[in-house]
Amino acid sequence: MNKTSLVSQTINEADTELCDTLKYALINSLRKPVNKAIAEYKDDKQAPEGLTWASYDTEILKIKQLYGVGGAYEITLKVRSYYRAHMTYGEDEIVVSSDGELIDYEHLKTYPRVDFN
Repeated sequence: MNKTSLVSQTINEADTELCDTLKYALINSLRKPVNKAIAEYKDDKQAPEGLTWASYDTEILKIKQLYGVGGAYEITLKVRSYYRAHMTYGEDEIVVSSDGELIDYEHLKTYPRVDFN
């Protein structure tokens, strides 16, 4: 039997180092469940309209392997929601599965709202 070894080189076509590129790619792939958690602010009567968040301002707090290498993972994120030109409104801890399901979220902090009227 003839064994040929293969060497693969990752091509990073981004403005960041590979580790940061992977981080932002992972965070962006979880946009739907994070959006769902941020949408829960609708119950907060003080929350400004149009809250959103940015992947570059999101931290990965923990990645928990559930069923062995290559199996399912739970990813815990610290997300800062904002309105208008990046006026921070809140901080949340959001837990999502690697297959895109929102598992849990907790609102950690609300910043004072600034009105421009």
